[in-house]
Parts: sequence; structure tokens; C-alpha cells
Amino acid sequence: MTMEEQLINYTKAGYPGVYIVSSEEARVENTIKKAVSKLPNHQLYAWSASKGIIQVQKGDVLEGTMDPYDALSAIAKMKKDCIILFRDFHLYLDDPDPMMVRLLKDNLYNGKARGIQTIILACRQVLPPELEKEFVIVDFSLPDKEELDHVLTELSKSIEKEVGKDRNEILESASGLTTNEAENAFALSLVEKKDFDAEIVAREKSSTIKKNGLLEVIENPNSLDDIGGLELLKHWLTQRRDAFTPEAREYNLPSPKGILIVGVPGTGKSLTAKASAKVLGRPLLHFDAGKIFAGLVGQSEANMRTVTATAEAIAPCVLWIDEIEKGFSGTKSSNATDGGTSSRVFGSFISWMQDRAAPVFIVATANDISQLPPEFLRKGRFDEIFFCDLPHPDERAEIWKIQIAKYKRNPEDYDINTLVKATEGYTGAEIEQVFIESLYSAFGRKKRREPIMGDINGAIMNTVPLSEMMEDQVKQLQSWSKKRARNASIKPKQTAMTGRKVKM
Repeated sequence: MTMEEQLINYTKAGYPGVYIVSSEEARVENTIKKAVSKLPNHQLYAWSASKGIIQVQKGDVLEGTMDPYDALSAIAKMKKDCIILFRDFHLYLDDPDPMMVRLLKDNLYNGKARGIQTIILACRQVLPPELEKEFVIVDFSLPDKEELDHVLTELSKSIEKEVGKDRNEILESASGLTTNEAENAFALSLVEKKDFDAEIVAREKSSTIKKNGLLEVIENPNSLDDIGGLELLKHWLTQRRDAFTPEAREYNLPSPKGILIVGVPGTGKSLTAKASAKVLGRPLLHFDAGKIFAGLVGQSEANMRTVTATAEAIAPCVLWIDEIEKGFSGTKSSNATDGGTSSRVFGSFISWMQDRAAPVFIVATANDISQLPPEFLRKGRFDEIFFCDLPHPDERAEIWKIQIAKYKRNPEDYDINTLVKATEGYTGAEIEQVFIESLYSAFGRKKRREPIMGDINGAIMNTVPLSEMMEDQVKQLQSWSKKRARNASIKPKQTAMTGRKVKM
């Protein structure tokens, strides 16, 4: 159902109050006008603090209605079958005057009997408890590709400039932007490249999405080649490489929901999350769950709606939530600490995870699984839960080769077998830091030289791995994973496909 149809149905059903959350004032008002045009005998009025009440169809101004109290009083005297749109009225509802709340309530009660509907259009939801049950809340979705295509077409006509063959790529780059933001990005690409350019539009989208601090578009994510070991997890991701293609839809293949990667810190969870976007060939959004929570009443819930709406608008995409237990760890004691805000936000998020129709692939990582509520781990939220353990010898050998090559050195110049034995119990991140330390040691000599085995061994001797510092916690996590998660790595002497022991 389109937003226009939804507004028509609300009016016909006699809803006295509608609260629309959107930052796209012009687009929302245009939709309301279209809806009213299909409602016989209905009049549309719009109020703002700068102009007062205006009869939209005729342009007539009701004098003396710039003050919000006067505007509410004027509405009480209007005839039946009217729709009144209030712009920026949420600013008067944040810690409102009791008289304001009473006047608005009276208008809603009386308006229901006379067919008068009040619509508040605001960039965020601000309703005092006395009015929460009086309004139906409508989140105006971001424009789809068809609407963005209309913006692109109109701009190209206005400057008599044809859109090239990469039209679909340009529209995909603009997905997740408002119509105004998309138009600005299209125009900027014309200024910089004298043509419509998908890369410039994508760059502007990344900058725009990053502004609110909730989401960030990650450019140039890692590939699976950057990760040592974790072959079973890599194989699982590779099997879903084409899961979001038209061929997959024709095959009636359901879109994958996502994975939860649990494990010891430093074992490649975040790297795998980034690489999953490269495997699937989709944009990567980084969601910082800790930034959801805000001081203003209702803002945390609004932030979550912004995140999910943006992810759905950009879809197909990968949504990466790093160390998710830190963002949602307070849900268990939420009612005692924050009035239940954390519980409501978390409940909204897991409901969206379960019910979303848009192809958003979620990759969440966690170090301390005990901090997550049990309902988050049940089947249906994720396709699979993987456990990343401390790397075994074969994986450490691969990690050493990757890290040495990463810093432009030749792995064949070093005794990998010796390094593997010396770093038993080390994570991939710790192996990288050991090699970095050896680089500093070699660079700090009077006569700078390439790092040698002595430099690396010295760095190993000065490192206490996490498996020793937090031995009990690591063992507890390993024990938890045995019956609750799928191992991300092939155990030594097993095959990748069957898991059967290899005959020696």
C-alpha cells in the first residue's frame, strides 16, 4: 500500500490525528495533496508559524492565526471535512504548556465528529504522554528507485543532458537519500564531471548518511583473501555470493537474513563482517548500536526507525553491527535504569530482524555472548551462528603469510613453521601486532634494515596473549560454543566439505 492510499484510508476511517515523521516536507505535502484530491468535498489547510493557516487549494490566508493557540482556536470553528497540516508543530510539544495539550485534545475529539483531521508533519516524533494515544504514527519511507528515477529524469530534462548507460548504477548509488539529497548529489556530479556519475553520488551518500552518526558507509571493504583460516565460514558466505541476484529471485531462493559471529577478540570477526559485503557484492553499512540511545524522550526509538528505514532503502545491502553486546547489554535491567527505553528499542530491532521484507543481510559480531538476551539468539533471527576460536597451526601459518605480505615483505624470507610454534594461543590480531613490533625494532636501529627472525622472536617474548591473560573467559566461551554455534574453522585433519577425518 502506498503512503497516499494509507492517508486516504485514515481519512475515510475517521482518524482525527495523524503524526507523520519525515524530513522531506515538500515530498510529504505533495503526497497529502494527491490524497486530498481523491477525497470529494475535502478542504486542505496548512499552518506554519511564519504564515498562519492557509487554504491550500485557493491560497487564502486566515488572518490572526500565526500563533499556535489562535490557530487551534480557529480550527475549532471550521466546517466539516477538513484536513489541517501543521508544520514544525513538534517544537511546541516538547515540554508543552498544559493549555496547548488541552486545546489540541479538544480539537481531536470534536474533529472526529465533524470529519476534521489534524496532521502533524515533523522530522522527529515528539508527543507528550497525554497525546500518544490520540495520534497514529506514520513513518514516511525514503524514496524508492522509481521516485529517484523521476528526480533524475526531471533534472536531465531541465538541463537537456541525457543520462548514460549506467542509469541503474546511479540510482543504486542514490538509494537511501531523500529526494532533495539525491537531486543535490546528481547536480554535484554534473558540476564536477559534467555528467551524471555514480561514484560522486555514492560519495555524497556516504557523507550524508554519516552525518547523524548512526550509520556509516564503509568504502573498499576487505576481501576473504585478507583473512587467515575460518574456511567453513568463508565457504558458507561464498555459497551465498549470488543470493541477491535476479536469478536467485527467479529460482525462488529466499534472501539470506544474516549471521552472528561469536568468538575470542582478535580472531577475525570484524574482518569477516567487512569481507561479506565484498563477497555478496553489496554496499556495507556500519551500524553503531551504542549511538542509538539519546537523551530526548522518544529520540532513541526514532533513531532506530531511521537506521532500519535507511538500510531498507539502500537494500540489498550488508548491515554490520560490531560488538553488538555493548550496544544492547542494558536491555535486561532497562526498566530499572532508563524507564524501559533500551528494552523498547531492542524489541523494535529484533522484530524488524524477524519481519523485514527488504534484503538486508545482517552481520553481527560479539565477544561476550552472556551479555545478549536469549531471544536475540533464537532461530529465525540469523541464518547461522558461527564461533571463531583461537587459530590452529595451519591457520596461524596462513595468518603469518598474510601479515608479512601485507607489510610488503616476502613470507619466504622467514621460518614460518618456527613462528607458528612460537605463537600458539595467539589470535590473528596479536600475530599482526607482533610483526608490527618487529618492524619498529628493525626500523629503530642505527642502520635501518629489514626485520629478521630475532626481531620477531623478541616481540613474541614481550607479548602476553589474550588466551593467557583471560584464560578462564576464553575457556568459558569455547565451552559455550560446543553445542550452540557452528565452528568457523576446519579442525585439523578434517576436510572442508564433509568434516570427516582424513586418512593418514
